[in-house]
Amino acid sequence: MAPIIFVLGGARSGKSRFAEERTRAFAARQTVYIATAECRDAEMESRITLHRARRGDDWRTIEAPHRLAETLSVESHGDRAILVDCLTLWLTNRLLADADLEAEGNGLASSLATATGPVVLVSNEVGLSIVPDNALARRFRDEAGRLNQKIAAIADEAWFIAAGLPLRLK
Repeated sequence: MAPIIFVLGGARSGKSRFAEERTRAFAARQTVYIATAECRDAEMESRITLHRARRGDDWRTIEAPHRLAETLSVESHGDRAILVDCLTLWLTNRLLADADLEAEGNGLASSLATATGPVVLVSNEVGLSIVPDNALARRFRDEAGRLNQKIAAIADEAWFIAAGLPLRLK
């Protein structure tokens, strides 16, 4: 069974950089970056540009803002290390598409269970702040917490990143 590594942290905590380093450490023939963001404004375009520049040209990038489980199933091979960045953006996309989020999370877990190469997944910890003031934001926070628990439970390693410092949880 291929290793599953889960990297969790707050905004600008250093989680993506840490996850990139963990993915490179597998020394796979190919590193694959599965991007879940949808570029909807100039700020997101700038973030995407910075991430791409930091990774360099040796990564193959696949955009999968909605079909994450299917993409993982197709792309997972023993000679590839995959980085998924990030689960909370994917969850947002699926929430706004009115998807069955429990089924989506179960599908993702199933695709990870059959992965034949290492997979590193990044997610935001959104439950450490104040209670959101609207129903949609509260639902997102709750769904993100449930998804993070599901992925952490099946991961071989789980890391929490704060201020650029990794703390191994599992």
